[in-house]
Amino acid sequence: MPAQWTGEIVGKMHGKITQNELAAYLKLHPKYVSAILNGKRSPANAEQTFRKAVDELIAARNID
Repeated sequence: MPAQWTGEIVGKMHGKITQNELAAYLKLHPKYVSAILNGKRSPANAEQTFRKAVDELIAARNID
């Protein structure tokens, strides 16, 4: 079962950025990003890294 934070990240991304865009920004393989967001992988500091990246991507596009 995925952690609560992954659902929050996916919700924040919805309609704003794609998993592929997030993966490219983080320089990670899209399948690895998917595995993290789906709770299959849980690397150290993933939550902080993903939250920061999503916030930066959204801010760079001036999306609310």
